[in-house]
Formats: sequence, C-alpha cells, structure tokens
Amino acid sequence: GYEDLPTAVNITWSSINFKTILQWQPKPSGYFYTVEIHGQTSDVKKKCILTSETECDVTDALRNVKETYVAHILSVLPAEMDNFEEPPFEVSEKFTPYSQTVIGKPEIKDYSQKGSKLNVVFKDPLTPYVFPNGSFMSIQDIFQHDLEYKLYYWKDQSSGKKDVTTKSHNFEVSVDSGKNYCFYVQGIIPSRRENRNGQESRVLCTSVGRNILDEYGTEVFIILAVIAVAVITLAIVLPVVLCKRKKAKKARAVREKELLNGV
Repeated sequence: GYEDLPTAVNITWSSINFKTILQWQPKPSGYFYTVEIHGQTSDVKKKCILTSETECDVTDALRNVKETYVAHILSVLPAEMDNFEEPPFEVSEKFTPYSQTVIGKPEIKDYSQKGSKLNVVFKDPLTPYVFPNGSFMSIQDIFQHDLEYKLYYWKDQSSGKKDVTTKSHNFEVSVDSGKNYCFYVQGIIPSRRENRNGQESRVLCTSVGRNILDEYGTEVFIILAVIAVAVITLAIVLPVVLCKRKKAKKARAVREKELLNGV
C-alpha cells in the first residue's frame, strides 16, 4: 500500500534563463514519481508522470513567469496496480521564475578599440519560450526595463577594474590610447533582493599596439636572434669563402699557363 512508500526529500529548483529543472531524492525502487505544479491562479499541471528519474524539466508549466508555484512530488505505485488511495507526496519550496531564475552569460558579438575608444557589442541570452512566430524570446523580452548590463574593464595585466552600465546592447568607453584592455559583460536586475547579478560572459582582451613579442613571448625572440646570428655569420663567411675560391682559381690558372709555356 501507499502508506509504506518513501516520499521525496531535498527538493530543489534549478533555473537559468527560465529553463527550470526540479530535482529531488531518493532514487525509487518498486514505485514511481509524478510531479504536479500548483500555481496561485493557474490549473494544476502534471509533469514527468510515472518517472523513475529524480529530476523533471518543468519549464513549460511555468509560462506565467511572475506567478509563484509549488511542486508536489507524488510517490505512486505502478499504473497496473489499481489503487484509489491518495498517494503520499512532498511539497517543494515556493518558486517564482521572474525573481529567482539566474541570468545566463551574455554573448560578446563584436568588440574593437580605436584610439581612446573601446566598443563592445553583445547579445542577450535566449529563453526556452517562443513568440507566436516561433522565434525564441530573449531575457530582455521578458524582463524589459528591469534588466540592465554592466561592462567591467581594466588595463591588461592590471587589477584595477572600472565599470559602466547600459540598458542597450553596446558599450562605448574611454580608455588610454595604445593600451590593451580586458573586459566582460554581466546582466543585472537591480530590483531583486537575491540573484541580482547574472553569470559573467567570457573575458576578452584587445590587442591594439601589441607586437609579436607580446603575443608569442621569448620563444619568438630566441628564434629571431638565432636567425639574425645566422644571417650575420653568413654575410661575413660567404665573402671570405668566395674570395678564397676566386684566389685559388686564379692561382690554378697561372700554374696551368706556366706549364703550357714550359712545354
């Protein structure tokens, strides 16, 4: 009977860019799990019915991202065993996607440093949700003006960071001409109490004024030095060798001439 079935423990919500996975323990043996998503105003939605897994993608059950949900994880017997008792279940913590999903990494599309201006163009992370035309919504399509981005930048090989904020998709900042800069972009939702800062984009660096030694290090310097020594040595040795060969050739011609005259 149902009274002997274990119920789920350690229930957690994991959500990035509104893709939301529910996880729990333990692995079932002789029974299954079914997940029910209960919203404040929406109908109950069943997900991962009779699963033997301990995680469930519940993204499409949370389309009203500003609503607060709880998950009921039911411990149920196999379908072929008719049992009309209510199965035991455990209830998750409350979850509101709009205020709890983590903002993922922005994608750097282009960057350049010309003179004293650093320009960075980036793209929003996409969500699993789609518009009626089938294109995916970005996180900015959902958060609108609640979302802003910060650019953190610093001189290459320096630890002093500066930052600037925008609600558009590009930055233009003043930098020291001829100096290389590194940077990354991060999404931020200032109105949140928790999870305000999103994931950081990859760090990129400009290469203005950077010469071949900066790029490849001392190995190139050593190779160039060896080549230079070889060229200088060749320039010195080759004329000497040619001169000696010329003198030897001339001396041989004189001896041949003397021999002929003697005959």
